[in-house]
Amino acid sequence: MSGRWSPVRRVLSLAAVLGLWQALTTYDVNLWLRFEQFPTVGEIGRAFADRVAGDAYWQDLTDSLTRIVTGFALAAVLGVTVGTAVARSRIAADLLGPVLEVLRPVPAIALVPVAILLFPSNEQGIVFITCTAAFFPVMVSTRHAVRALTPVWEEAVLTMGGGRRRVLWSVVLPGALPGILGGLSVGIGVSWICVISAEMISGEYGVGYRTWQDYTVVDYPGVFVGMATIGLLGWLTSTAVELLGRRLTRWLPRTESRPAAPARRRRPAPAAPAAPSVRTAQERVRS
Repeated sequence: MSGRWSPVRRVLSLAAVLGLWQALTTYDVNLWLRFEQFPTVGEIGRAFADRVAGDAYWQDLTDSLTRIVTGFALAAVLGVTVGTAVARSRIAADLLGPVLEVLRPVPAIALVPVAILLFPSNEQGIVFITCTAAFFPVMVSTRHAVRALTPVWEEAVLTMGGGRRRVLWSVVLPGALPGILGGLSVGIGVSWICVISAEMISGEYGVGYRTWQDYTVVDYPGVFVGMATIGLLGWLTSTAVELLGRRLTRWLPRTESRPAAPARRRRPAPAAPAAPSVRTAQERVRS
């Protein structure tokens, strides 16, 4: 019963937030937070309809999605490969570990000057920043997941005659898959943050570039249209990663459980008739 009403509750929560926004902006509420300069939900909706009707909106959408998919795919491949190598090989850990630990705290958006100097086009630089942003969450999650595997599984495969490649594809990667998927979920969110920031700084097209241009010309409804578009794109891509993870881990037991149905009260069983006593039976015989 609770799961049946879950979509309704989600829609109602979103409607409540939009209704509160509309009320605060319509009546210009200024209680420490100032809503008088905020556009109303109706103004944002009209601006969104105007943007969707034009070609520039879809061009920006296509550019941002192309950048995020390309950078995230590269980060997924490199992150899983490097994370597995660092976790499984002492030589790789000694050679790559110090370099990765020095670069990991550097924010990916701080690499914009490096990307401008390194790559011949802004498009390649933005993909590089997006890939770097997602690479480290995927790499760290993969490294920890591989190191946490129990050695009994690997020893069992080796005992049955399997080689290192067999161990990698039958034990290491399947066993570390839940941790890898966790890193991918974090990486896709970080990628959106960095790709939008990079588009604002050095992009020519894209949702981030268009949102920043709307801000410079004081088009606040357009700014919120860009923010809503970014939120929807991030939600869709995160959902896609989660659905892919569930499909790849169908063999794992699910920890989610449905609420148990209330137990039905059982009616007490009717009492069995009492056996007649010996004295009662004797009285009946005498009579």
